[in-house]
Amino acid sequence: MDALAGLLDGPRARGAFMIRACFEPPWAVRVEDQAPLTVMLMARGDAWITPDGGDERVRLRPGDLAITRGPDPYTCGDAPDTAPQALILPGGECRYPDGRTLNGSMDLGVRTWGDRPDAPTVMLIGTYLMQGEISGRLLDALPPLLTLPADLWQCPLTPFLMEEIVRDEPGQEVVLDRLLDLLVISALRAWFSRPEAAAPAWYLALGDPVVGRALRLIQDDPAHPWTVSVLAAEAGVSRAALARRFTDLVGEPPMAYLTGWRLALAADRLRETEDTLAAIARRVGYGSAFALSSAFKRVYGVSPQEHRTRAA
Repeated sequence: MDALAGLLDGPRARGAFMIRACFEPPWAVRVEDQAPLTVMLMARGDAWITPDGGDERVRLRPGDLAITRGPDPYTCGDAPDTAPQALILPGGECRYPDGRTLNGSMDLGVRTWGDRPDAPTVMLIGTYLMQGEISGRLLDALPPLLTLPADLWQCPLTPFLMEEIVRDEPGQEVVLDRLLDLLVISALRAWFSRPEAAAPAWYLALGDPVVGRALRLIQDDPAHPWTVSVLAAEAGVSRAALARRFTDLVGEPPMAYLTGWRLALAADRLRETEDTLAAIARRVGYGSAFALSSAFKRVYGVSPQEHRTRAA
């Protein structure tokens, strides 16, 4: 598995919140939905995204894409100083700023919301509603707000999204889920290739001939009984040299990284499968369900069963 494939093998939307937002200036919406990840693609007009604090606000023009990482709130509007006219809360609940319910009053048809369908500003919005739909390793690798201008990245999926999002036909939800996944993966692949992308230390370390070899061995076969000595032998260096170089480049020792990788894989399988804890333990490199459960609770603060129940 190459590094980028491992990082991006995570977005799996399930009934994602996807809408076509159509606005007549002046407009502004404050988002407090605490969603783990939201994608905004400008189809027509301009918009400003202003995180709380306002220090890193960005302007989106037609074709530009932005990805916000929750749970911090932000405001999206025609100008940074426009007062919000609507508030988006967890679960897709919409309210006026004074607390009155807004649900239904701005509906314009199939997955279309706002002032009027032919408004000068149109934005396609896709939101992953649950943490389990995006791997924690991917979220940890992203800034709170990233943008891809149209002149740096042409989105090939925009025509498909524009057509499908208003199509009232069977299977629409599944098609939109997969299109959202593809959009995120395509955008992040383009973003990680940019020099300004602050890729995680382990991702950058994959380019090192020694540490990269050890990382790939761990990622490709997490169930193997790896030790620092075995990894060092595979990488062609001494145990001390690997331990020192690995820690310097990755930010943690090899065995700590191995533990984190195994537990992340276990967390994903608990969310995505009905495998027994013993089967998951064998798959990710733990000798028993008890050993996995103890390590999981120590790192995640909940038992594997609690983690699975919350995801469900």
